[in-house]
Amino acid sequence: MTKKGDMLYAWTSDAEIQKKAELGGAVTAIWKYALESKAVDAVFAVTKGVDLYDAVPVLIRDPKDLAKTAGSLHCGTLLMAKLVKKFLDGANNMKIGVTVKGCDAMAFLELAKRKQINLDNIVMIGVNCGGSVSPVVARKMIKEKYDVDPEKVHKEEIDKGQFIIEYEGGHKGISVDELEEAGFGRRSNCRRCKMKIPRQADLACGNWGVIGPKAGKATFVEVCSEKGAKLVDGAIKSGVLATEAANPKGLEIRGKVEGAMFKLGDKWRKHDFEALGEGKERLKKIMSETARCIKCYQCIDVCPICYCVDCTTRNPAYVPPGELPVNFMFHLIRYAHIADSCVNCGQCEEVCAAEIPNALFMHAQQQELEKMFGHVPGTTMELPLMAYVEEKEERLRLHNTGSDMIYENVFKPVPKK
Repeated sequence: MTKKGDMLYAWTSDAEIQKKAELGGAVTAIWKYALESKAVDAVFAVTKGVDLYDAVPVLIRDPKDLAKTAGSLHCGTLLMAKLVKKFLDGANNMKIGVTVKGCDAMAFLELAKRKQINLDNIVMIGVNCGGSVSPVVARKMIKEKYDVDPEKVHKEEIDKGQFIIEYEGGHKGISVDELEEAGFGRRSNCRRCKMKIPRQADLACGNWGVIGPKAGKATFVEVCSEKGAKLVDGAIKSGVLATEAANPKGLEIRGKVEGAMFKLGDKWRKHDFEALGEGKERLKKIMSETARCIKCYQCIDVCPICYCVDCTTRNPAYVPPGELPVNFMFHLIRYAHIADSCVNCGQCEEVCAAEIPNALFMHAQQQELEKMFGHVPGTTMELPLMAYVEEKEERLRLHNTGSDMIYENVFKPVPKK
């Protein structure tokens, strides 16, 4: 019997999945079992759209459709948690299986704290993530650094520190470090990320640590919950999955890879945050950059921490409407509301029409607050700092309403007598 804490090599025995899947197809096989056994009503995953630069979210109910989600898309920059909240009613009325990377898992926990997602109805399979690449940057990078037509590339992967492409006529790999020094490579938030193995998920899967005869043919699976253990046991019993204990040397290698990724994250944090300066110098830079804001609200629309129906940034008492440049209070409200819980997903920066480095500013502030108060977003169900503004009263209101809008009643109209 599988149990929480087990470390396994897993692979599928399903011939159809084997044709499409990478690394043994364990994740796809487990989802197939989950759908067929009704452990979940649907699987929410990502598939390739018009090309490999186009990641499209898809809700799958028929196990036959799972094969099209096999493999990875490093040029996909979606955040699954906010999509579940906005378009799937926060999983309140259906059981949903979701494949998640680190920032996805963190966002699920943060939205669950705010009663926007029902985690009881969510099953998460986490995948190791070394980072993703903006589709626009990827196309430019492949054309300029690889001297290859982006349209001719049919596969990409990140392996052994290289970004590797396969295209009509051959394949080519370039060091991620070299690409990033040239201004390409992973998104800036991914470079700073230290959530490489999402153990908040029920299962944490990937290729790190798979060695020997199973290298490239099996998935490393860390069992992170009893829910995950039941899924693995069920998939084995159904005949769609096979497993064996992970090689002890593989465990050591996996730990070293994760440690190296942590050091790389620290390197980029130091690089990015020190460039911002401190105190008034940092504030001046943030005010200068955010002066380009056109208040399109896209950053709010995609942020997993923003969920309020009546957003304070739309309150004319705080942010005068119809003004450009936008009053800096707009950004101060967002920082005050979100910075303690920012999961560094990069979505606010990804969609910004004015190309403001929003994620950098938010993540830098989150790190300062983490140093001061010790709260680490997205790792546990511990309440965020804003829940403690008014101590017991504020904590109770957050618990009862799921809202952490501290000032929601300040400008409430006085009833006429």
